[in-house]
Amino acid sequence: MPARANRFDHTGRRQAARGAREARRLNPPNPLWGSNGVAFGPDGRLYVAQFLAGQISAVDPATGDVDVVVPLDGPVQAPDDLAFGPDGSMYITDLTPGRVWRRGPAGEFTLVSDRLVAPNGIACVGDRLFVNEMRMDGRLLELFPDGGDPVVLADDLAFGNAMQLGPDGHLYYPHMLSGQVWRTPPDGGAPELVAEDVHEPVAVRFDRGGVLHVLSRGAEGIVTRIDLHGSGSRTLVVSGIAGLDNAAFDGENRMFVSSFASGGVTEMHPDGRTREIVPQGFCGPYGVAIDGRGTVYAADHYRLASPAPPGPDAAGPQSRGVVTHELLHFVHGIAADGGLLHLTSQSGDVRTHDPERRTTRVRATGLDRPLGIAVAPDGSLLVAETGAGRVVRIDDADGVTVLADGLGHPVDVAVDADGRCYVSDDRCGAVLRIEDGPSAPVTVVAEGLGAPQGLAVRGDELFTVDVAGRRLHAISLTTGERRVDAEDLAVGLPPGVSRSEPEPGPAPARAPRRFAGLAVGPDGALLLSANGEGSVLRVG
Repeated sequence: MPARANRFDHTGRRQAARGAREARRLNPPNPLWGSNGVAFGPDGRLYVAQFLAGQISAVDPATGDVDVVVPLDGPVQAPDDLAFGPDGSMYITDLTPGRVWRRGPAGEFTLVSDRLVAPNGIACVGDRLFVNEMRMDGRLLELFPDGGDPVVLADDLAFGNAMQLGPDGHLYYPHMLSGQVWRTPPDGGAPELVAEDVHEPVAVRFDRGGVLHVLSRGAEGIVTRIDLHGSGSRTLVVSGIAGLDNAAFDGENRMFVSSFASGGVTEMHPDGRTREIVPQGFCGPYGVAIDGRGTVYAADHYRLASPAPPGPDAAGPQSRGVVTHELLHFVHGIAADGGLLHLTSQSGDVRTHDPERRTTRVRATGLDRPLGIAVAPDGSLLVAETGAGRVVRIDDADGVTVLADGLGHPVDVAVDADGRCYVSDDRCGAVLRIEDGPSAPVTVVAEGLGAPQGLAVRGDELFTVDVAGRRLHAISLTTGERRVDAEDLAVGLPPGVSRSEPEPGPAPARAPRRFAGLAVGPDGALLLSANGEGSVLRVG
């Protein structure tokens, strides 16, 4: 596959890995680590807020070239939406920490506010600034960059999101959970209901002719057009882009849309046809698995996805490397079991998903940040409950028992042929084995590994991904000998970049912790989540 710039290496020339084993990408690197708020800047480029990356990029809509303008080691942690003021300043909602920033024309940052909860939608009306909150009982406020207390214009929002000033001088915004669109006067007054029973609204945008477009966050990629000037009639257009997030219209009234689920930028025509500007890709990936038929699956935070097969099946709006199967929010760990997939969610759930029937069974709830998951020989599920520092077992009747507790930061689990469970701890730099009996719950198998995350067992060898050293280690389960099978892996943060991980927050304003998963394929090859660049590697 041709090299191209990505979030791990802006030149696009960094190799997938080097070392004793050959590594190849199953999909190209992702140039946009998710795409959320979009707005055209004074230079004619489309600026894209990337919540999962913690960065903002500028896209040339003519060429698709991507330049990072707010790097992920800058002051903004989780940019979700942006807007430009008349002087060229960029205003940014920083979702997770609850901040709003101003980036001046010269690139300097000033903090506008740090007193909001999950700020999301943002709009500039002349030199005035408006922001809403993505939470229940959220507020719509006017902020004053030069000082002054915020003014609340509306409250009781059922999760606000992308908003815009309409041709009638009102601010329009969605209530995501109630399926409604509302408007309110920027100078004060009672909010008014504009439309209800709108399909999963996530953003409202007006085209150059004043037609209201409401984007859906669902799997079908629906855009609802509402004629507010005449009969109020609606037209639904299906794009096929799962997880639409935002849109912007250029001077020629062309519509460009983003996707929180898979990134990319796409031009969407009025009849639903699409033209790829920046290709979609993985937002992680995190956990990775392969089923008995050879299909590779990745848990990709907002969805269940796969590297696209080569050939004509890869055509369409999800081409160039990744196919979305289902929108499954906050999924991070995954294990294949025959035709079933077992998944962990940052919401504290463990679920079993049947991709053929597209049905899901809840196995456990209320866990504290469950991450890695494996299937024991008896069919029970072993889960690394990272937040609680323990490993739990879920039996066939969905009963949950503690296998080991008092661990530091367990992130992944693996099982050998004898049913022994191994767990990686990326804070103490060790891989542990959980023993039978209460007196010796764990034994150190390997230590001094940096930050081991993904685990997999093949025969009498245990493999783990060291994110700190960007290496794949092989450990003999009989002798304890250790070797490096691959290094210079695109996992974790790019070389030379340091960034503190935000603490997990309430859904949906939560930022995921990075996790590089590992799995063994039927042919013995290893599959690795290269979450530093957005690809899955096959290491054989």
